[in-house]
Amino acid sequence: MTSADTPTVLTVQTTTDSQDKAAALARGAVEARLAACAQVAGPVTSVYHWAGGIETTQEWQVLFKTTAARYPALERHLLAAHDYETPEIVATPVVAGSPAYLSWITAETVAR
Repeated sequence: MTSADTPTVLTVQTTTDSQDKAAALARGAVEARLAACAQVAGPVTSVYHWAGGIETTQEWQVLFKTTAARYPALERHLLAAHDYETPEIVATPVVAGSPAYLSWITAETVAR
């Protein structure tokens, strides 16, 4: 699914409403080798449109490091494991990085 124009390594971000849920999403993805690692940060304040109004809530961010090849499986995992109706799942290409670190991400996300 990757090509010369498609970056190999991605960061993928989601948010959830508790630190425990964020940690569970992070651990589940890493255990399944859908991400080499995941970082949980928060709380953050999110302001967004929802159900005809503007909401303000505290959330925790999870940032996954994965490959473009593993992204579809990571997205499916997050959609199945997440309790939000429409969870944030946003992938950003890594355009540069330490070759050793990027190789580590690739090695740790190989399905076994």
